[in-house]
Amino acid sequence: MNDMSESDRLPTLPKRSVVSMAGEKLLEFIIRLSGISAIVFVLAIFFFIFREAAPIFFSENFNLVKFLFNAEWYPTSVTNVRYGTLALTVGSISVTLLAMSIAVPFGLGSAVYISEFCSPRLKEALKIIIELLAAIPSVVWGFIGLTVMSRTIISLTGAPVGVNLLNGGLILALMSVPIIVSIAEDALKAVPDSYREAALALGATNWQVVYRVLLPSAKNGLLAAVLLGIGRSVGETMAVLMATGHAVQIPHGLLDSVRTLTANIAAELGEASASSDHYHVLFLTGVLLFILTFAVNLTADFVIRGIRRK
Repeated sequence: MNDMSESDRLPTLPKRSVVSMAGEKLLEFIIRLSGISAIVFVLAIFFFIFREAAPIFFSENFNLVKFLFNAEWYPTSVTNVRYGTLALTVGSISVTLLAMSIAVPFGLGSAVYISEFCSPRLKEALKIIIELLAAIPSVVWGFIGLTVMSRTIISLTGAPVGVNLLNGGLILALMSVPIIVSIAEDALKAVPDSYREAALALGATNWQVVYRVLLPSAKNGLLAAVLLGIGRSVGETMAVLMATGHAVQIPHGLLDSVRTLTANIAAELGEASASSDHYHVLFLTGVLLFILTFAVNLTADFVIRGIRRK
């Protein structure tokens, strides 16, 4: 017995345990790779866009200050080329703000109703309808804005043109509501039922439970829903291209036609010759759009951290 080797004395692991450990390591590697790849993909996209935009900085016709703060956009002018994106930036921001001012109250209100007040049968029906709305292609929403919404706006407001800021904001609100409702409803359902039961036991009404308990507890998820809605509005192309009138101007009212950054890229990139200043400045517009989106996400991250500290 004393002649047994040290390896013989050690207990041997079952084959299933070895396979399980190998599977866990493989799964951990896949998860790590997925997390790293997401960062790599974002950086690669930004690098590609910036690489295509970089040559415009060496052009004699380009001025970065005028690019950011000039409202005149005449990229194909023979005598006086102007690459001003101020009107495009204001158009994107104004359409997004109008859409969110409509979509956020309706989306969060619908999420609260579906999560807390409607019957199970009606809840399933509403969730199916919301998913169908989210599946409608953006070009179909654009056709709705170009035909139905434009005629309705003309008849109700007397505007000479129905494709304007109001039309684009309404269409983007309809496109953003399904996303906000789905994410917000999941956030509300994630609140433990013990919170609701404790509030009701203290004599709170259903609305007090929603206002005092559910909304504060699910604030991070609700903010994420709003951010996804903002991202949907900022990045939308075809619907705003067809519904906003596509006019390069700073809007002074809801009935003014506007052009957004995304719509401008989609409309002109196919006509710009490769390696031209017009081509490169459109990619620089994409960099500007990327920075605006990053600024929104960064601001939201700071807001979430501030809420968590409180």
